[in-house]
Amino acid sequence: MALKTIPLFKWSEPRIRTLHYTWFAFFITFLIWFAHAPLMPILKTYFDLSPEQVKAILMLNVAITIPARIVIGVLVDKFGPRKSYSFLLAISGVLCLVFAAAQSFEWLAISRFLLGFVGAGFVIGIRLVSEWFPAREVGIAEGVYGGWGNFGAAVASMSMPVLALAFGGDDGWRYAIASTGIIAIIYSVFFYRGVRDTPEGSTYFKPQKAGGLEVTSKGDFIFYALMNVPLYLALVLLAWRLSPAGLNLLSATNTYIAYAVIAGLAVYQWIKIWYVNKHLFDKNHPAAPSYKFKQVAILNIAYMACFGSELAVVSMLPLFFMNTFSISPVYAGMTAGCFAIMNLFARPGGGLFSDAYGRRKMLMICLIGQTVGYGLMAQMNGEWSLMIAVATVLATSIFVQGACGAVYSIVPLIQRRMTGQIAGMAGAYGNVGGVTFLTVLSFVSPSAFFYVLAGTSIVAFLGALYLDEPKGHMVEKDEHGNVHLIAVE
Repeated sequence: MALKTIPLFKWSEPRIRTLHYTWFAFFITFLIWFAHAPLMPILKTYFDLSPEQVKAILMLNVAITIPARIVIGVLVDKFGPRKSYSFLLAISGVLCLVFAAAQSFEWLAISRFLLGFVGAGFVIGIRLVSEWFPAREVGIAEGVYGGWGNFGAAVASMSMPVLALAFGGDDGWRYAIASTGIIAIIYSVFFYRGVRDTPEGSTYFKPQKAGGLEVTSKGDFIFYALMNVPLYLALVLLAWRLSPAGLNLLSATNTYIAYAVIAGLAVYQWIKIWYVNKHLFDKNHPAAPSYKFKQVAILNIAYMACFGSELAVVSMLPLFFMNTFSISPVYAGMTAGCFAIMNLFARPGGGLFSDAYGRRKMLMICLIGQTVGYGLMAQMNGEWSLMIAVATVLATSIFVQGACGAVYSIVPLIQRRMTGQIAGMAGAYGNVGGVTFLTVLSFVSPSAFFYVLAGTSIVAFLGALYLDEPKGHMVEKDEHGNVHLIAVE
């Protein structure tokens, strides 16, 4: 199959218009999610924060995103992307205003923890874009959505300090943060008025039961339950980092309460999984349209390896460049920022080549590329020239983000009615990777850290060997029980 692009600037086409509405919604969520990061030096001085408190706020910003992506996946499949995205943008905008009005560390921490929910917005657009583009174009469309939306984090890094300075005074940071919240609230109205869940005449398929993925065998039921364990272990890891054994910002009592809440969430999720799938243990229940849960599990691990490593690398690269090459913080931020900026091109590219030459093949190529790239980055030291180091980082980034594009060229083609939940689980695994890898970094050298990323990429590659290329049709039932065949190639 030849490369097939889409007319990105043909606003008269409803699908193109929907794509632009959607990637910009995602862009705003990432602008909000990371708006505080470049302002942390200002916040540290303003509130007289300790280094441990700064680390705590950065960690709390991603804590709730892991379960939130699961929850949002359920909600978008049940209520539709238009309502879900509009609500998320509006409530996140309000939380931004709450954060901007903070008067203490506790206020900052709680509002930032709640704002982590905005990081789940990514899941909504995956379902919406898949409704508007056929299988032969879904890779490039999802790549544009993910790549251009991700750029919101880079814009936050570049714009927030400038805005804070432009507003002036000690409270300039408040107005900078508040401006992102106001943008989100206003855009929630534009999004609600400008977007439809599906093209005219199309059916929006919904799961028959809400709260968990529908699987189609007893073995897949057990596999699915086990694949939820790492999501909650990552939350346990975050609570431990805040405990007296880590940053010492939670008392021993509050740490145990956090552990109990996480255990409660896990048990609740397993109950919902049983509720949705208990019919599998009824001999008289008719067989459901089948898909293999291993497809979801393999994509989870692959996204942990690519997006999870991206989250970790983007967080540590500026300091690594400063320490390794003795350059200024500004220069280090600019050079390290190249890793994230490649999202604009590499993620859509991963989707485009997946559409044209095979989704499984493209994913495997990218995973091999990032394995080699991280292996080379593990060798970087002060004897390297800065130019060669930046070139190595850029090359690695292309494969990492290409793999992200390849993963989400497959996600919408597994089971249409559960695309939100599948995307949510894969996205949550990406955050699990970020938390896990950064925790590893706190115990090992940067060189060993990059070797860990390379090793995880190899594991993901081996998993991809068993990934089934989406072919033929997926079988879906609408709310009236009518069966539909949807092409996936």
